[in-house]
Amino acid sequence: MHTKIQFCHPQTERELQQILDLQALNLPDNISSEELKQQGYVTVKHNLELLSDMNSVVPQVIAKADDQVVGYALVMVHAFQDKIPVLIPMFQRLAQLTYQGSPMTAYNYYVMGQVCIAKAYRGQGIFDSLFQFHRQQFSNEYDFMVTQISEHNPRSIAAHRRVGFKLLHAYVDPGVDDWEIVIWDWREH
Repeated sequence: MHTKIQFCHPQTERELQQILDLQALNLPDNISSEELKQQGYVTVKHNLELLSDMNSVVPQVIAKADDQVVGYALVMVHAFQDKIPVLIPMFQRLAQLTYQGSPMTAYNYYVMGQVCIAKAYRGQGIFDSLFQFHRQQFSNEYDFMVTQISEHNPRSIAAHRRVGFKLLHAYVDPGVDDWEIVIWDWREH
């Protein structure tokens, strides 16, 4: 049985490094094709400087067991939209989309920058709890959160839908991937 999980914001560089270490273990190049299909994967590789900058603007969200980060769900605000090349097309699309009859630019939202749970801790509700912690921490400041998920990552798509995300837009980024942009509107719940 695992230790009680604590949901909080990273306070130290060590915790930020643990996020990066967990991220590295779940990049497509570091997992088998079978695991990629069954367990999902993360797409973006951050560095410590960028993650530190992101955390200083809006606190990131982590799940810890004892003193170890076992999950994370990153906040990506618009100020960082040009910092990660693979995300630029998503931010450009978001600026052109509408939601409930209004342009997305009329809303105050952020992007779920990435979510990941350590293998030994999957299936224990940590994913859902990370998102509930996001809602608890940020719903007074933001209307909703959005993210994009590769259509080749069905586990992630299913997990996001289970939490409450709905499809906003699907598109193909030629030579990169087929994406679903999904939205979790906290005002609906």
